[in-house]
Amino acid sequence: MKPAAFEYLRPKTLADALAALDHEDAKIIAGGQSLLPMMNFRLVQPERLVDINQIEQLNQIEKTDTGIRIGALVRHAEAARSSLLAEHFPIIAKAMVHVAHVAIRNRGTVAGSMCHADPSAEWPLLVTLLDGEIEILGNSGTRSAKPFEFFLAPLVTEIEETEILTAIHLPLIANPCRMAFDEIAQRAGDFAAVAVGTLVCVEGNIFSEIRLCLGGVFDTPVRAFAFENALIGQPASVESIEAALPLVLKDLEPNDDIHASAAYRLSLVSALARRVLFDTIDEMM
Repeated sequence: MKPAAFEYLRPKTLADALAALDHEDAKIIAGGQSLLPMMNFRLVQPERLVDINQIEQLNQIEKTDTGIRIGALVRHAEAARSSLLAEHFPIIAKAMVHVAHVAIRNRGTVAGSMCHADPSAEWPLLVTLLDGEIEILGNSGTRSAKPFEFFLAPLVTEIEETEILTAIHLPLIANPCRMAFDEIAQRAGDFAAVAVGTLVCVEGNIFSEIRLCLGGVFDTPVRAFAFENALIGQPASVESIEAALPLVLKDLEPNDDIHASAAYRLSLVSALARRVLFDTIDEMM
């Protein structure tokens, strides 16, 4: 099918983009990897598309006083190649390998993935794991939102139709840490049945900080707080991880769907959590 007729605007500034969004039925298009297929199937039929690709300030990765700012138009492939991100957040390149296929990684954007808000997608999980903030611009100015505020449900965020996601901010991590990511999908390029990312910091052979984030098991990415709290302060060893691993499944109630049963998802969570955690331990030993 082809999309229904629409008006197409291509502003060159954020001010012009906000003005273009002042319409009863307007949508932003960046990479178009999620929106255009839905338009072709006429699942959505916006009267106006606002293409933000000519707004150059949205296509930058830069270091700030407190962290790394990743602009909304940064492509998945650009993030994977970034030396700045590789230095501070090597997990991003590890995760980008799993994003769909090469053509989509070359066109799809950070903002597109965040706003599409698929609970199995890589960027929502990464921003949740890395305690990032989402920068949002509206007519009243710029505001920030934490992931738990921004992601409301599958394909639902709290961003208003007249607002633009302009960047994500990832705070720098003071301690020397290791990061790992893995996921399982039915086929290469599919959304993950389950995805898991971890950040592990060790000081004096003790876990000083540990984070574990899960995708595909709830309506939004979730942190395994019970597991994390149990490990902090414990000896940095395989034995400590094994003893705490059952807590990863605490309170998890994933849904059954056509891709995987709830029981299978829980088994994947256990296997992937063990894999990524042991990867970080191996790097430290």
